Amino acid sequence: MRDSLGSVRTVLLLGGRSEIGLAVVERLVRQGAREVVLAARGGVEEVPSALRALDATVHSLEFDAEAADTHTTTVAAAVDLVGDLDVVVDAFGVLGEQSEYDGDPLAAARSATVNYTGHVSVGLAVAARLREQGHGVLVVVSSVAGVRVRRANFVYGSAKAGLDGFAQGLADSLHGSGARVLVVRPGYVATRMSAHVDPAPFPATPGQVAEAVTKGLRSGATTVWAPGILRPVFTGMRLMPRFVWRRLGR
Repeated sequence: MRDSLGSVRTVLLLGGRSEIGLAVVERLVRQGAREVVLAARGGVEEVPSALRALDATVHSLEFDAEAADTHTTTVAAAVDLVGDLDVVVDAFGVLGEQSEYDGDPLAAARSATVNYTGHVSVGLAVAARLREQGHGVLVVVSSVAGVRVRRANFVYGSAKAGLDGFAQGLADSLHGSGARVLVVRPGYVATRMSAHVDPAPFPATPGQVAEAVTKGLRSGATTVWAPGILRPVFTGMRLMPRFVWRRLGR
């Protein structure tokens, strides 16, 4: 439960090694969060140094995005560890190569399971808990890649488009419950996951995305872009004729 000053006490990070997710968690801890659960495949054996230096209790949980039948149990286990979930950060995913997916439909399907289907099952499990609590925020890390899908990464982009739509629908379903969803749309972020991708215009760091998220949490926003300039840029891109977009999306 948030304290009398509105500070977050507990945070669950789904995708416990995500650099963006960890940056969000670190900011929330610096702002007063006291209990953190890092959920990742195999658990998180070593707590990041930035979190070790702060005065918070950090727990680890097993979380497999592809094992949908375990997701409700994972959320329940987090509640057993820390009580009510004030903020849940949904930040897991994979970023493969479109050229690989073109020749390996099975790899493409597994990617889509992690980047979309896994979010559906765990998102619904989280929403049920937040609705029961009557408070809490689910932060869904989407991507501008899903705003208008490019041919260069359409398997990844289409999954993010589905995730973005799911998160918006989930937000509507929670309206009036006391719980809510914050959709985050970053552009290119330099992380281990994106190391093989050429940088795109208007890049951001994990810290800048985390700053946008924490501002959105404080303001009650439903959607944040990181950086903010991407909002008008992609508003224009949505209107771009398809033949032009096809050339730009290579």
